[in-house]
Amino acid sequence: MPRIAVKTRSSSSFLPIRLRQAATLFALASTSTTAPFASSFNVLAATSFSQQHTSVFGVLRRTSSSLSKGSTMSLSSTTTEAEETMETKVADDLMTPASKLDALRAKMKELDLDVYIVPSDDPHLSEYVPDAYMRRKFLSGFGGSAGTAVVTQSSALLWTDSRYWNEANLQLDGSLWTLMKQGQPDVPSIVKYLGEEAVKQYKTNDEDKKTLRVGIDPFVHSASFAKEFSDAMKEAAKTEFDDESLLIGKLDTSNANLIDPIWGESRPQVPFNPFRVHPLEYAGISLAEKVEKVRDQMKEKKATMAVFGALDDVAYLFNVRSMGDVDTCPVGIAYATITNDQINLYCDSRKVQSPETKEHLAEVTMKGYDEIVDDIKEHANIEGNKVWIDTSRSNLALASVIPEKALVDCQNAITPMKARKNSAELEGMRKAHIVDGAAMAKFMAWLEEEVAVQGKRVSEVEIDEVLTSCRAEQPGFLECSFPTIAGVGSNAAIIHYRAKAGELMKYLDTSEGILIDSGGQYEYGTTDVTRTWHFGEATHEFKETYTRVLKGNIGVDSMIFPENTPGFVLDVMARKSLWEAGKDYGHGTGHGVGAALNVHEGPFSISPRFANKEGLKQGMVVSNEPGFYEDGSFGIRIENLLEMQYVDPEHDKSTNNEEKSTDKKFLKFAKLTMIPIQKNLIVTSLMSTKELDWLDAYHEDVFAKVSPLLKENSAAMKWLKKSCEKIDRSS
Repeated sequence: MPRIAVKTRSSSSFLPIRLRQAATLFALASTSTTAPFASSFNVLAATSFSQQHTSVFGVLRRTSSSLSKGSTMSLSSTTTEAEETMETKVADDLMTPASKLDALRAKMKELDLDVYIVPSDDPHLSEYVPDAYMRRKFLSGFGGSAGTAVVTQSSALLWTDSRYWNEANLQLDGSLWTLMKQGQPDVPSIVKYLGEEAVKQYKTNDEDKKTLRVGIDPFVHSASFAKEFSDAMKEAAKTEFDDESLLIGKLDTSNANLIDPIWGESRPQVPFNPFRVHPLEYAGISLAEKVEKVRDQMKEKKATMAVFGALDDVAYLFNVRSMGDVDTCPVGIAYATITNDQINLYCDSRKVQSPETKEHLAEVTMKGYDEIVDDIKEHANIEGNKVWIDTSRSNLALASVIPEKALVDCQNAITPMKARKNSAELEGMRKAHIVDGAAMAKFMAWLEEEVAVQGKRVSEVEIDEVLTSCRAEQPGFLECSFPTIAGVGSNAAIIHYRAKAGELMKYLDTSEGILIDSGGQYEYGTTDVTRTWHFGEATHEFKETYTRVLKGNIGVDSMIFPENTPGFVLDVMARKSLWEAGKDYGHGTGHGVGAALNVHEGPFSISPRFANKEGLKQGMVVSNEPGFYEDGSFGIRIENLLEMQYVDPEHDKSTNNEEKSTDKKFLKFAKLTMIPIQKNLIVTSLMSTKELDWLDAYHEDVFAKVSPLLKENSAAMKWLKKSCEKIDRSS
């Protein structure tokens, strides 16, 4: 491909990001009323800009018709003196949980909003977000990576799933917040709750206050949420009033985010760290090849533009990585679009300054971060053009400018391509797990010596620090792949626990077990492993539960199944032994893992969620992590990463991802994680001969691959040898 100079149109990149987003809102003032997610967006305007602040607020008033018969979203505006009040800054450390809610409710009242929703998301709907977008954490005090706050004038509610219930109970002020345990039979979904509130308001309020007004920031809510809300309002109106056309609730997206001015100057800056080139030896497929594959699929879908908003999709597509924009995730803040004749990367110009990166992106048109909305709108409104966007993974501000006739709404081309690793990516993942095994051997030799031999008490924080230092010694290590979970005793039952000095931190000794879930980001691969250890005399209950968790891990690992089988089919094997003892766990069994990318990756999973019918395919990498958690007592989890391979080598795909035409193909798992499992916690009488053989074979494989990286007489080598000996089957 011919080399050309990097084209740059990024003068707006240096403006404060909230000012630039407000400018984007202003640019959307002529949004088409035929856009499926914005049929009421007659006017969308920004108001006055502050040269000193990153928060820019105008009061934007509704003027328009409904998104559907049951709900609307308004995006119209007029300027009022309220802008000035929103510029008031109060330092986070001087605000109490109650004062934050008071400030938000005052602004809601001023804007005539009945409800305001604060999600976990950034504009890219990321799982892990930069500190600047942790608005829900700032408001509620809850620090889990998943959860949504819903605030009314009389209530403050926090929805989160079972992984975070313990953490939320500990972090939320119970006098102010109500924990909504997502997935429990008596807990409605957020949109169902809003439907119930809309019915109450419609019944009780005056004529001009009958409609429930729900405020959201369109940049941090998915486009699909608008439809879910609309459907919920129609269903509630039909159920209660037998008339789904009643306007009982509507979304108001006309205001800039209400949390930012409350957060004020203490809000962290949005990061713009530089991109680095991800070498072809690790990527396996060039940028040009990936673009060609996307364009081939665009032709099939008759699309003239493809939009990519997820940060890992952008990093994968362009073969770039970054460090520091999102902690533990090697991605950078950017959007991308591909048309028939152009490749566009939307990011702050500071991200693309190195000569190597400029050369790598020579065929890419560089644009300012906030130019994407205008570009989508302009392209979508040309007769005959069609825009391909996955609305479930794109924010509402992007999707709202696409007329319905121009919308192609389905999974994008990158998501499945990224999930199915090529041979170079798989080789990098295997290498990463072997060096990770060496790091863990050194760490475990240290920890066992400290606790079991010398009888010391070691803090969870020190355990985290030493483990990270052991990984940092390995070639190609960059950072952890997620915040390390090191939970002693009852803290192990907090599924996404993270130790911090002075809070819930505990010390490990021989009286309790420890669960350590950790991983590393290497230049060539990503790791994620959980082990549970006990250096004293564990109770029979602990050992029996540990054994049942291990049996579940082996059950999944040993499966052979047809390609394209949905992950939920395998999930039962992880839970079977626990179910026999009346036990279970609330999280999924397995998630996808990126290749030198995010540690959590879709679109598939292994979980009881029947709605995810994404088929499992050769080349995918998945976690296998059954567990059990006894609140206030202990937690156990055993996790390996697995690579999906064809049972018949003849079915292996070639490097260009072309499959051979043949009969039904079956898959098996190959273990990537190379870290021993503690044998003296296993009740061998509960294990079958086949399961014990599996364990011995696994440990033999671990020793063969990891030992060459360790010095012969080192403490790590001695620990590895002992840990990989065959299990005593007489116990």
